Amino acid sequence: MLKTDKKSKTIKEHQIHDKDTGSSDVQIAILSKEIDELAKHLKKHYKDNHSRRGLLGMVAKRRKLLDYLMNNDEKRYKKVIKKLGLKK
Repeated sequence: MLKTDKKSKTIKEHQIHDKDTGSSDVQIAILSKEIDELAKHLKKHYKDNHSRRGLLGMVAKRRKLLDYLMNNDEKRYKKVIKKLGLKK
């Protein structure tokens, strides 16, 4: 889980307009930060299979959101990929 200040900072960086908190861009950015945090945790606690399952779910959800964004607005998709440094 992200702390409130980190989450709000991520939202402000990726929001489309002032009151945007749930667009695909923001959701992908938040999931990416959470995935990074959980990956660090799993490097230290490699036998934590319950958290590993949660990580896989988050990765799948982010992939679905990226696919949605790619199909509906390819310009925003490329912008998000570049800004977050994701492969594709």
